[in-house]
Amino acid sequence: MKFFSLFVALVFLAPSLLAAEVHFYLGTYTNKALHRGIYQGTLDTETGKLSPLQLEVEASDPNFLALAPDGKTLYAALRVGDHEAAGAFTVRPDGGLVRLNDQPSGGKDTCHISVDHTGHAVLIANYGTGSIACFPVNADHSLGARTELIPFTGSGPNLSRQKAPHAHSIYVSPDNAFVYACDLGTDHVWIFKFDPMHARLVPDDPPFAQVPPGSGPRHLLFSPDGKFVYVAGEMGCNVTVFRHDAASGALTPLQTVSTLPTGTATKGLTASEIVLHPSGKWLYVSNRGCDTISVFAIDGEGGLALLETVPALVQIPRSFSIDPTGRWLISAGQKDNRIAVLKIDPASGRLSATDQSATVGSPVCVLFEGR
Repeated sequence: MKFFSLFVALVFLAPSLLAAEVHFYLGTYTNKALHRGIYQGTLDTETGKLSPLQLEVEASDPNFLALAPDGKTLYAALRVGDHEAAGAFTVRPDGGLVRLNDQPSGGKDTCHISVDHTGHAVLIANYGTGSIACFPVNADHSLGARTELIPFTGSGPNLSRQKAPHAHSIYVSPDNAFVYACDLGTDHVWIFKFDPMHARLVPDDPPFAQVPPGSGPRHLLFSPDGKFVYVAGEMGCNVTVFRHDAASGALTPLQTVSTLPTGTATKGLTASEIVLHPSGKWLYVSNRGCDTISVFAIDGEGGLALLETVPALVQIPRSFSIDPTGRWLISAGQKDNRIAVLKIDPASGRLSATDQSATVGSPVCVLFEGR
């Protein structure tokens, strides 16, 4: 009888033992009364269930977030008083955050932040002033004084949005040797040789790659093997595929595809986030205005083929992310103050809706631990 009771207890307990929770952080815009800072939640990777969200630290417009390679420090593009800044936060064992320090960004509308693969340097993009900056990381993981502030030059064919440079994002190559910055205003992806130990940048030769005119490069990502780079064009609602030369840093364009189904009217629509599945088989891009996420298959030569375009389940999906297991996608709705969970088919990469969602003020970045 005791054995039977124990067996029954284990049967009912087993699902909870198998369930695994992963933490994620949300960056937000805090220009409204109930919007307060950086939030944390957990996702059950077996069921897709969300925990209640909780405010971890109050901050002004902590929009884009990045984790140090060891996961012990979170960095954020934010506002401090009357200026934009890069901020550093210690990650407690329970995932909570404690503010370390911040450093002025040297520009306006700081919108993206990243950390190099050794954790020695932090980089940011300033949209409003069309510049990028670099900071050394101190021994205590706080940010040192800015070592680089590089303004871009040029313009693009879209007179309403490309009169001047607008740096939108900045990334470090997989081998940590180069830095790439998307400039919406000039249709350039600027390329720099990178010295992470001293947080220094030197223009590469050639100094940039170019997407189709008027595309407005917003975000990019590298293929798992580092051979290809995928650039989301915000205004062009497209993705440009480049071959990546790891030795020289150069990018050679191979393909540009629409993020929307054939025949879709693009007026008022813009592409936003671009994310690669952990398997490297599928690529995902969000489309604002129609509020969808497009799924692409990646072939053996790095090329893209559109599989489907599905509702993002939120309004203005500025950002989304995929959990480390590759089973779930969380989309963030800047307009309707919600996040929503979509399920990823492990065989096809296609997306389906779930009933999981949560309310949070103006979410604009989703960052999983371990991603």
